[in-house]
Amino acid sequence: MSAPDKLRALLNRGGLSVMPCCFDALSAKLIEQEGFPLTFMSGFAASASRIGEPDLGLMSYGEVVDQARNICDTVTIPVIGDGDTGYGNAMNVIRTVQGFAKAGCGAVMIEDQVAPKRCGHTPGKAVVGREEAFDRIRAAADARAESDILILARTDARHEHGLGEAIDRAAKFHELGADILFVEAPKTVEEMRRVCDELPGPKMANIVEGGETPDLSHKELADIGYAIAAYPLTLMAAAMQAMVGTLQAMKQDAPRDGIMDFKELRRRIGFDSYYEASSVYTSSQRKMD
Repeated sequence: MSAPDKLRALLNRGGLSVMPCCFDALSAKLIEQEGFPLTFMSGFAASASRIGEPDLGLMSYGEVVDQARNICDTVTIPVIGDGDTGYGNAMNVIRTVQGFAKAGCGAVMIEDQVAPKRCGHTPGKAVVGREEAFDRIRAAADARAESDILILARTDARHEHGLGEAIDRAAKFHELGADILFVEAPKTVEEMRRVCDELPGPKMANIVEGGETPDLSHKELADIGYAIAAYPLTLMAAAMQAMVGTLQAMKQDAPRDGIMDFKELRRRIGFDSYYEASSVYTSSQRKMD
């Protein structure tokens, strides 16, 4: 089954799909190993991981697609790629969608921010006018005709223009062919309910610890009506906290507590499965100490 078909089946199943977001192939592999049914390549986290810079439009289209390709090659669960603003006009959006489809993504997110974009829960966001926003989704839907990839349409209009404008834009995105709707940064539970009550089709919630949207339980998100709960920074924040703590312990020559056992680390990366698969090929066998 293709990645888009897997994602469609997941959405058709109903209920809430909890989606930890990845930033590289290893984090995606861990998400799949823990039994989560899908992941999203967080632009925020991927930019930090790949180029060590904030997600402010500094990572190029080619770098983003390459990162998505590495992730999709590693896992069997559907991956949603972050296509940002589409990297230009409507023709660029078409190329962006096709690039993520060729990389193996089940869906690609296209948003209505002014380029260079800003992260959803950070200052300085602005959105393009309605017609440009609609053209982006129209072009994305046209590109999908050749690849069958799903379109996740995002609007950040809540920040500048209020929730009503954001809902109006998202409704039009659905009319133009978007498969999943994402109204970024509702500020209250009541706003979250309005998004789910007033918009058709599957909706995605974006939960950033310390961000603007209430960090509700999975049951609460499901009861409100969300189909997907994305956690874009949870794994990166956890990894960074653990690495900084370990580095500080090393600097002080203190015990390095909380690190993964070496045997478990090798297993999760794939050494054990590699040796098992290679054992049938005599020339590939090496004596291990």
